[in-house]
Amino acid sequence: MKNLVLILLIFAGSQSTFAQGTDFVLLKRGTNQKSQIRYYPGEEITYKSTKINYFVTDVIKNIDQNFIYLSENILSPESITEIDIRYKDRRNGTLRALTALTMGAGVILLGAESINSLYHEQEFSISNGVGLASGILIGTGLALLPLRYKTFNNSGRNKIQLILMRMD
Repeated sequence: MKNLVLILLIFAGSQSTFAQGTDFVLLKRGTNQKSQIRYYPGEEITYKSTKINYFVTDVIKNIDQNFIYLSENILSPESITEIDIRYKDRRNGTLRALTALTMGAGVILLGAESINSLYHEQEFSISNGVGLASGILIGTGLALLPLRYKTFNNSGRNKIQLILMRMD
């Protein structure tokens, strides 16, 4: 019984060492890893190319050394001018959470002050300090709304790289 378990463990370990990597499209902005975005085969990509001057959404089917094979098109990285990264960039999630946090804190502060005034004084009132603080919080949340990363421009130090992780 011990021999059978040992053989199964060795077999399972050897299978994971021969596993192949997956190919991906890397959007690289400088050397910082936090600003790198990866698109894997099977994911949707929204892009604008040199031939088409509007955004098109397509699914990545395969990646070659020089081309990206989509379900409706074949592209080279040089022909892509912009990629829409609103939902792909993880930094947007942080900005979205920070926006919701500050606006929510302002609304909760206003709500708590109004309920507190109704309970203690039996009339609706908001003090100047609480109104100012909640106004600043809501204003900060509204100011953070347009600060999201929208597109990746393929120019300058921004580069689109095709990474092949195959073991041929």
